[in-house]
Amino acid sequence: MRDCLKALTLALVVCSGAVCAKTATQVEPNTQVPAGNRHYAATGFPDRIVASPAQDAAHGFGVAWRTDVTVSAPVLEWVVAGDSPDVGNVTRVTATTAALQTENGGSHHHRVDVTGLAPDTLYLWRVQGKDTWSAWNQLRTAGSAEQPLTVLYFGDTQNKNLSHVSRVLRAGLKAAPDARLTLFAGDLVSGGDGQDDSEWGEWFAAAGWLPQETAVAPAIGNHEYFEEFEDTPQERRVLGRHWPVTFALPRNGTTAADTSTYWFDYQGARFVVLDGTSALDLGTARAQAAWLDKVLTSNTQRWTIVLLHQPFYSPREGRENTALREHILPVVLKHKVDLVLQGHDHTYGRRGEGQQATPQYVVTVAGPKQYRLSDEARATMAPVGEDTQLYQVLTIDPQRLRYEARTVTGRLYDGFTLDRQADGSKRKTELTEGRIAPRDCARSQTLKGRADRCWE
Repeated sequence: MRDCLKALTLALVVCSGAVCAKTATQVEPNTQVPAGNRHYAATGFPDRIVASPAQDAAHGFGVAWRTDVTVSAPVLEWVVAGDSPDVGNVTRVTATTAALQTENGGSHHHRVDVTGLAPDTLYLWRVQGKDTWSAWNQLRTAGSAEQPLTVLYFGDTQNKNLSHVSRVLRAGLKAAPDARLTLFAGDLVSGGDGQDDSEWGEWFAAAGWLPQETAVAPAIGNHEYFEEFEDTPQERRVLGRHWPVTFALPRNGTTAADTSTYWFDYQGARFVVLDGTSALDLGTARAQAAWLDKVLTSNTQRWTIVLLHQPFYSPREGRENTALREHILPVVLKHKVDLVLQGHDHTYGRRGEGQQATPQYVVTVAGPKQYRLSDEARATMAPVGEDTQLYQVLTIDPQRLRYEARTVTGRLYDGFTLDRQADGSKRKTELTEGRIAPRDCARSQTLKGRADRCWE
């Protein structure tokens, strides 16, 4: 670890009185935690605090947080936000508690579902630790279907969250300070390396106050699973222990993947979150398709957005995701879903279905792990991109959905609008003004010598 820290990506040296950049020859560590260090061990102070939307986001939200094992069944306090430090009479809700044992020791993870709230109302809330409290946080419930909504969407964060992903999340917040909802397309952490808990600690450190003051809705990725009995005939995919306790997500998914599928309504849009890993590796594609069909059949919202990790159409060479296309894609097409948001392939690519305006399928990446595009992606998707960290901003109102993908430095990489027509159909218009040219990877191989990737 000491040698790795010496070889961070940019090492500065002095050359004749000037500062020169020197490219490192070793790969940067995935986390900034030295081996054996327990910096992210739980304490009596509440941390990893994250709010998520309720099924009816206009009338509630869920909150999850963590403490050490001395805290069981703490409370959450909430009240309508005001301008005085005297918050007034609060409502208290007792949390449910689940235990977790990791490389950082034992921890307790708590959940509260806040219900019975008023739409489009700013609430003040905080959570309890051991003889202490979190800061007061502000979160506004969803408004009516007539009100405009701003949403942030991020692809895979996964690697080097604190060192590289943090600036992408900050850039997104600066670009969309009025965002009420944040979507993540899975693989929030890399996992499976004995440092899973520290990786989650750095994800929350990178996210800052975003998880407390926007409602966070993540899809699960394959890296939130792990391989049990790896390299044996009994090898199988198993849900990671962090996922069920880290987020307070709606409990309305299919029984075949009940902790990793869910849906919610938010200001005129129905969001449905699928579990691609379970569909592909655990045989739940048919069950998820049937559940999705039921959820979309009952949909009365103007817009429909599906979020999942693995793409229906992969921009990376050698990935087909056949079960998704065979079982779930027909349901997406049947119900005329507007937008499918995906990750997994660590590149950028967008495509539709022929000349139809919808669905629009997007694959994007927020983290530094970068792959290469396939020839098929270059032929069937536009725009495409390599070697680029991105964030996405969606603005939605009753008549228009506007989508923008921007680089971490704020440049417009992709954009379009979907406009509702009088007959209920949608018209797509490309946003071209200010859009930069598609980016390709200029490196022949990674620092580890891999030619199939652009960056580790």
